[in-house]
Amino acid sequence: MKRLALLLIALALAACGPRPLTPQFIADGMPERLADWGMVAAKAGRLTLADGVQPYELNTPLFTDYAGKLRTVWMPKGQAAAWTPDVAFDFPVGTVITKTFFYPRAADGTVAPGDDLRLDQTGGGLDLAKVRLVETRVLVRRTGGWAAFPYVWNEAQTQARLKRTGAAIPMTLTRPGRVDRFVYQVPNVNQCAGCHATDHAARALRPIGPKSRHLDREVSLAGARFNQLDRLVMVGYLRGLPPAGARPRAADWRDEAAPLDARARAWLDINCGHCHSPKGPADTSGLYLDAASPAGASLGLCKPPVAAGQGTGGFVHDIEPGEPDESILVFRSGSTDPGAMMPELGRSLVHDEGMALLRRWIAAMPAGCR
Repeated sequence: MKRLALLLIALALAACGPRPLTPQFIADGMPERLADWGMVAAKAGRLTLADGVQPYELNTPLFTDYAGKLRTVWMPKGQAAAWTPDVAFDFPVGTVITKTFFYPRAADGTVAPGDDLRLDQTGGGLDLAKVRLVETRVLVRRTGGWAAFPYVWNEAQTQARLKRTGAAIPMTLTRPGRVDRFVYQVPNVNQCAGCHATDHAARALRPIGPKSRHLDREVSLAGARFNQLDRLVMVGYLRGLPPAGARPRAADWRDEAAPLDARARAWLDINCGHCHSPKGPADTSGLYLDAASPAGASLGLCKPPVAAGQGTGGFVHDIEPGEPDESILVFRSGSTDPGAMMPELGRSLVHDEGMALLRRWIAAMPAGCR
């Protein structure tokens, strides 16, 4: 009898405890809670990942107001993505990709930049006492195509709920010798298509980051070091991967040992190339900043803009070789004016380090337009 009583008490305590995370594919509808997906959750003071949910990072990440990002991918058992050389992998129905945006907490209650954190600092989960969670975006492959959902975390950092209309969150970012007060913009469901509909004709959403050139990277996690693409093959999430020497790799824009041109092109590719490509929403601009476009007029060199006006800053060419401060590309990338800034969505601040890279890149070009 005593043994039975102890067993019943143990079962009752287990029932009251936190439920284990169980990833699931939700084939339709708009789940109200991030927890419904079972991919990531706040448990015991940490943001944790479910078993089978694979964290990853990009060689050069998209800039979002200095936020840190924890990226994950999950697929149903027995499913795998097909490797492709240039575009996002061909992911199977049931794939769920998440991206959690967060900032390290500063001592004075403000937040600090988190965009320099690596996978070995984020992939094992996040200490909620040390970070401020902002949002988690879910991208899911359903039978009819990809669907995107933004979830905003509550102040207690216990749960995130769907915000179909987006959100505007006042933030104060502290950097050495500088404090920026800005409004972090969570996109609404329709705005997600502004970046993820990378084919202007098809208008269908697609992932941006999970491409071979962005993921081909050596990383450290839980004491092990591995190549991310090889790891995806090992866990059964990727098939058709060619050997290392036969696949593209983007540069790390922060790597001073890499060629300046490769670093600048990688920054432009991830921040601008999903729109500025021959098939992207900005296809009529004639300015193509994706990795596949060759150097020349289509890259902006000595190229007049298609449409004049406020967005030109009064300058003549998209890129004025040798003259970064006379280049429209630098002017628009360095602006926070809604009528001039590029990208139009996804940031409220200027990426100062990225701008310094672009200036160096253009300054190193032989002058010649005039």
